[in-house]
Amino acid sequence: MTTDRVADLARIQDALVQAGQVLRGLWERNLRISYKQGDDPVTEADHAADALLKRILPRGDDGWLSEETADDPRARLGRRRVWIVDPLDGTREYVEKIPEWCVSIGLVEDGVPVAGGIHNPVTKQLVVGAVGHGVTLNGSPVVARPRSSLTGAQVLASNSEVARGEWDEFADEPFEVLAVGSVAYKLGLVAAGLTDATWTFTPKHEWDVAGGAALVLAAGGMVYNLDGSPARFNLPKPKLPGFVAFSGASRALFEPWFASRWRR
Repeated sequence: MTTDRVADLARIQDALVQAGQVLRGLWERNLRISYKQGDDPVTEADHAADALLKRILPRGDDGWLSEETADDPRARLGRRRVWIVDPLDGTREYVEKIPEWCVSIGLVEDGVPVAGGIHNPVTKQLVVGAVGHGVTLNGSPVVARPRSSLTGAQVLASNSEVARGEWDEFADEPFEVLAVGSVAYKLGLVAAGLTDATWTFTPKHEWDVAGGAALVLAAGGMVYNLDGSPARFNLPKPKLPGFVAFSGASRALFEPWFASRWRR
């Protein structure tokens, strides 16, 4: 691992810890809440964490893309390195006091996620990693749980998608479906070896996915677009049509299963 990547990971961890402290401190307060288009909540906690991350992460010519910062495509598309962050992924869960939210940080180089991390300070889960370096959970190297069959495997689904019945078609499959909030948190759990896979057919912003995608790749897993190609980031319109993510241990099982049943 290069000296530069060591510095990237140190900055990622520092930013996650500090942002987690800010968010955890505000979590039990009566927050000021406003709503974006589509009835998505945003709080003072989102903005406080965003400002902190922007102070810590970018260096030199690094680009920046965050849910809580107005996007300037001209300023990031020409950059080789871009930080793609969600200061608080799972704001709805945060507001409702459901501990399924996190800070998410992704570092993308030439469109490919290479390093990242997520931090859920309530569940005390700090996941950090880089491609070629591996992944740690609370400072300890991750060991993916072995998986020899889809029977007993666990797939994390969106709370809202499950509520809308979008996962009913998987009711008779051999794996278990568990509904969880934040997209980035779900990906972090896959990367940490705590679950086996997650996917969605609903479009997601890059900041929802980049940090967790970097972790899954660092742990030996894979993140695909819905057309089966590897997910790429820092696009002019930073939104994925959906994605699928498998852990390194479950990838060999889920890839053929998905190929035979995928409804495009």
